[in-house]
Amino acid sequence: MAIGSISIRARLDRVGMVLSGLCAVHCLLTILVVSSLGLGGGLLLNPAIHKIGLALALIVAAVAIGIGALRHRRRAPFVTAMTGLSFMGGALAVGHGVEEAVLTVIGVALVSLAHVLNLRHAH
Repeated sequence: MAIGSISIRARLDRVGMVLSGLCAVHCLLTILVVSSLGLGGGLLLNPAIHKIGLALALIVAAVAIGIGALRHRRRAPFVTAMTGLSFMGGALAVGHGVEEAVLTVIGVALVSLAHVLNLRHAH
C-alpha cells in the first residue's frame, strides 16, 4: 500500500503507537534520571506533561479506534484502548514515582496494542 493511500485512521493508529512509545520512554527515563542523578525533576515531573499526554492519547484513540470500531465492528481494540486509557488516567491520581510509572507504562502498552489490533482488523 502506498503512503498516499494510507487512511487517516491508519495514520492516527501509527501516531498513537509512536505517542505510546514516547510516553513509556518518558516515564522510564524520568525515574532513572530523577532518582539516579537528581536532575530534571521540575521539568520531567511536571503534571502538565502527563495531562497533555493523556489528552492527546484520548483524542487520537477516540478518532482512530472509534472509526475502526465502526468499520470493522470488533470490540477488542476499543476495550483494550479504554482499559489502557483508564490505567493512564489512574496514573494521574497517584503521586509521582514508581506507582505512576507502572500504571502509565501498562496503560500506554495497552493503548498501543489497541492501535495494533485496530490496524490488523482493518485489513
